Order: sequence, then structure tokens, then C-alpha cells
Amino acid sequence: MITFFKAQASSLAASATDFFITALTVSVFGWWYLTGSIIGTVSGGIINFYINRNWVFNAGLKKVYPQMIRYVLVWVGNLLLVTIFVYLLTHFFNYNYLLSKIAVSIVMGLSYNYYMQKQFIFPVK
Repeated sequence: MITFFKAQASSLAASATDFFITALTVSVFGWWYLTGSIIGTVSGGIINFYINRNWVFNAGLKKVYPQMIRYVLVWVGNLLLVTIFVYLLTHFFNYNYLLSKIAVSIVMGLSYNYYMQKQFIFPVK
């Protein structure tokens, strides 16, 4: 259970980075919300990998390359799902892009991301 809470703390740090970059690119630079969302998701993913590898799953002594390959595979799935659902909520349901991103990120963090990281990317053997 401690691992789950550590993973959620890591997810919060990654999400804060993600949301900051998303808001910055959209609100300050005037980019399209999906472009900002993708850049934010990439930034948050880098932070999340680093924290999860070294703190959450204590996998820092294992080979990084296989972990990175598995993480990228899972992360691409996450990126596609987040992008699709942010677009659907924002475009068709008229949600604010940040509210869409928050809602989708919470669901993804508690389900897909945690499970895939624990079982596939950083499995305990």
C-alpha cells in the first residue's frame, strides 16, 4: 500500500509539471490546447519516470534501457488516451481544456498508469 501512495505522490509531481507546461503553452504562448497538452504530457512523463524508477519502485539499480522501452510503450498508450479524452471532453462537451486534462489525468493515474508501471515497467522479481 505504501508503494501505491508513493506512486500517487509521484503522479502529483508529474501532473503539476504537466499542467503547468500545458497552461503555459496555451495561455501564455497561445498554442492550441492539444499541442500544449501533448507537450505537458511529455514533460510530466519524464518527471514521472525518473521519480518512479528511483523512489517509488526502487528500480534505480536495474538496467535503465529495458525500463525506458517499457515506459515509452506504456506512455504512448497514456498519451493517446489522454489526448483523445481531452479532445472529446473539450471539443464535444465544451469543458475547459484544463478541467478536461485534470479529470482524464486522475482516472488514468489511478488505473492504467499505476497498474502498468507496477506490473510491466518496474516489476518486483
